[in-house]
Amino acid sequence: MEKQKIFFKENLKLLRERKQYSQETLAGKLGYTRAKIAALESGHTKSPQPEDYLALSLLFKISMDSLLKVNLARLSELQLRDLEAGNDVYMTGSKVRVLAISVDKENKENSEFVPIKAKAGYRDGYANPEYIAALPKFNIPGLPAHASYRTFPITGNSMLPITPGSLVTGKYIENWQAIKPDTPCILILNGEADFVFKMVTVHKDGTFLLRSLNKEFQPYTLSAGEILEIWAFSMYHSKDFPQAMTDLEEIKEMLVAMSQRLS
Repeated sequence: MEKQKIFFKENLKLLRERKQYSQETLAGKLGYTRAKIAALESGHTKSPQPEDYLALSLLFKISMDSLLKVNLARLSELQLRDLEAGNDVYMTGSKVRVLAISVDKENKENSEFVPIKAKAGYRDGYANPEYIAALPKFNIPGLPAHASYRTFPITGNSMLPITPGSLVTGKYIENWQAIKPDTPCILILNGEADFVFKMVTVHKDGTFLLRSLNKEFQPYTLSAGEILEIWAFSMYHSKDFPQAMTDLEEIKEMLVAMSQRLS
């Protein structure tokens, strides 16, 4: 197993300096000596006590997962401000998920569109406010307020009758554990695939069951660490008019259902 890099000492110094605390000031807030803070920041204390992690986590209002595992220096200023405001949604060993957004001239949040040509780059730029600001934007009537929306093109036949080339608009999901079973979602992945559109069920162990509407495609499971973002289905736009199921298709559906019951 690959060893997890720890960013504790670097993060401690960054957080202290962002608060404009001296080492002595921080030590006073925690009941430590200045020498202990200096040792923690330099890494000379090889095994900080769990109480140290907890005290600093509470003081800076940041989860211990983020304090230890996330290189905070690589986050944008917007992400850092969001974390410092208490919006740390680090979940099940994956990563900090702070949504990068763009706003219009009236400071209202935009709804971005991720075109086919931008799919490959979205995985690398999804947390970069400058990248998000460069995406096409449009307003969609009828969507509930007080949520973030983004539109993605889908490919393949796994979610028929929603046809390839349809545009799926999703609502950003911050708390993945709140997803109801079999919710249609766009998932942004950190592997070779850019994103997928599936029916999603979250298991208690933190894994995700992904099911296609097209029964020719088998369900499969992902870990939380393989997922970057989740957007729950809100609506879709398509150039294809829905087709009624033919008699042959109905027979095929019945045979597949019968086969599954007998297996």
